[in-house]
Amino acid sequence: MKNIAVIGAGTMGNGIAHTFAQKGFKVQLIDISQQSLDKGLATITKNLDRMIAKEKISEADKEATLANISTYTNIKEGVEYAGLVVEAATENVDLKLKIFKELSEACPEDTILASNTSSISITQIAAVTNRPEMVIGMHFMNPVPIMKLVEIIRGYNTSDEVTSTIMELSKTLGKIPVEVNDYPGFVANRILMPMINESIETLYNGVAGVSEIDTVMKLGMAHPMGPLQLADFIGLDVCLSILNVMYDGFKNPKYAPCPLLVNMVMAGKLGVKSGEGFYDYSESRKAEIVSKQFV
Repeated sequence: MKNIAVIGAGTMGNGIAHTFAQKGFKVQLIDISQQSLDKGLATITKNLDRMIAKEKISEADKEATLANISTYTNIKEGVEYAGLVVEAATENVDLKLKIFKELSEACPEDTILASNTSSISITQIAAVTNRPEMVIGMHFMNPVPIMKLVEIIRGYNTSDEVTSTIMELSKTLGKIPVEVNDYPGFVANRILMPMINESIETLYNGVAGVSEIDTVMKLGMAHPMGPLQLADFIGLDVCLSILNVMYDGFKNPKYAPCPLLVNMVMAGKLGVKSGEGFYDYSESRKAEIVSKQFV
């Protein structure tokens, strides 16, 4: 399995493409517009340059990584020779189902179909394909080139062989795969998102301010990043989407998004990517925050 197609050139998609390409895989990076692809490649180049500056890779490593990535705006062309497709599109159920229907028709019969979804049911995604036994979740953590964890999510019909293959493949990337079962939010976000939501509720109720809440969690609980800053980094729209998936899946009020989170997303205050969330991010501040993730 040397040809890997990645759907989506955004934050997660370009990170996944970067990671595979750096390990010597041929990567077909696919997005709907060349502009998105160019932006994704620019991000990969900047991140490789940071790694060079920190003496983690050489200039030759950077050039080899970039040479391993080709770009496509047409799914059928991009997946023609793929042994694995990793979908990393927006966390939207309808969009993912549409993509997997298309992949099911366009990919070779032996291609494994993986989703980087952080909360949506793998079983539901697999049900729209002609190969549910070959559909699996690969939930990478952001920033992908640095974070070691990959949640491997088995759908109801995912085969043992496919699960074993993806577990071993994750290890070749230098990651630590953890197999989990297919329930809303899986493990990472089922635990993380209620904590973030409760932190937002704490702010909403006037218990403490943004920096005070984050400081308590960093100094008192040894978290490397406070929950409100982490929410900004993840994207408040993504946090809201995940909470809605869990609320719909469990019908439990503890997963209901805080009204403050809902209002901030409606107002376009999405965190780092929009320039404002719980913190204010100028371009220079945004660059500083992103660069620290690659220390």
